[in-house]
Amino acid sequence: MSTRESALAAHHRALGSNLEDWNGMGAPWTYHSDPCDEHDAVRERAGLFDVSGLKKVRVRGSDAAAVCDHVITRDMSRIPIGRSAYGPVLQDDGGICDDAIIFTLGEGDYLVVHGAGACMEKLQESAAGRDASIVFDDDLHDISLQGPASVGFLDAHTPIDLSALRYFHQAETTLFGRPVLISRTGYSGERGYEIFATAEHVVPLWEEILATGAGAGIVPCSFTCLDKIRVEAALLFYPYDMTEANTPWEVTMSWSVSRKKGDFRGREAVFAREGQEKILMVGIVADHDDAVEAGAALTLDGDAVGVVNSPAWSHRLQKSLALCHVAPGAAAEGTQLMLEGETMQCQATVSQIPFYDPDKTRTHA
Repeated sequence: MSTRESALAAHHRALGSNLEDWNGMGAPWTYHSDPCDEHDAVRERAGLFDVSGLKKVRVRGSDAAAVCDHVITRDMSRIPIGRSAYGPVLQDDGGICDDAIIFTLGEGDYLVVHGAGACMEKLQESAAGRDASIVFDDDLHDISLQGPASVGFLDAHTPIDLSALRYFHQAETTLFGRPVLISRTGYSGERGYEIFATAEHVVPLWEEILATGAGAGIVPCSFTCLDKIRVEAALLFYPYDMTEANTPWEVTMSWSVSRKKGDFRGREAVFAREGQEKILMVGIVADHDDAVEAGAALTLDGDAVGVVNSPAWSHRLQKSLALCHVAPGAAAEGTQLMLEGETMQCQATVSQIPFYDPDKTRTHA
């Protein structure tokens, strides 16, 4: 049951959404529009998402930097004002209990944006006895314009030079004359921008973007579309692709663990578990003409070796894709597996990930 409501809820209902719950907020899983058409818009033009179900937390005070640095595996001392960092949040045993982007807004001023895990609780624990306030800010909304047309479109309606804003950088500015924080981040595998605005401003911004951008082919996009494009780009979703049982070493997040920074939550345990991976994150291409079943078993020569976590049918690649956990011995690219769900059975091949734009030239352009 949803306990939070987006200021855009009425707009989503008008587009055909029943507002299914995600992270305590009603989210538009489907619209009247075809998710494949939305998918095409993101890859060819731009699509607008309401991702306000992400939780936004303000961390402020003289010890705010230390709190943020302790709660994430990234070295926040290397993230100056105007930049952000993405990484996992660990439990004391080194398992992943959430993921987050932490934005450095100013001296002693941070914005932490996280999903459905325990990040807020861990922030509060790390702030104990320190000069840092931890405040959940649900008035702050997050809409995301993703796709190759996003930079040119937004640049025409903001005073800053948006084309100069680098990946994982952000700026406080105005958009259509309204105050926003624009961040060059997203969940699509395309160049795109997240736009943070208060409830007062997010509704007219949503309306202005869609009305002004209609001629350029910009459309509202559902979470069904978002799931398809993020699977193509192999972007992980807690707690499906990473869980409390997994370490960063198991789920392609080794790059996010700083070996040089000082203490952080789970540091000793996560390094002790390095080299002891029980599963590895892989992609598979299934011999099937639709999305396969989440939770389907993967076997190799009759032995159970893994499970499907995040499946999707890509009409653009004409492939049935999935992100999976498999035993390390079954993780080599090209390995042939049998996939067995409750209502289906087919062969599947371990594939490189990301499936789409593996060199990430589009997000980093």
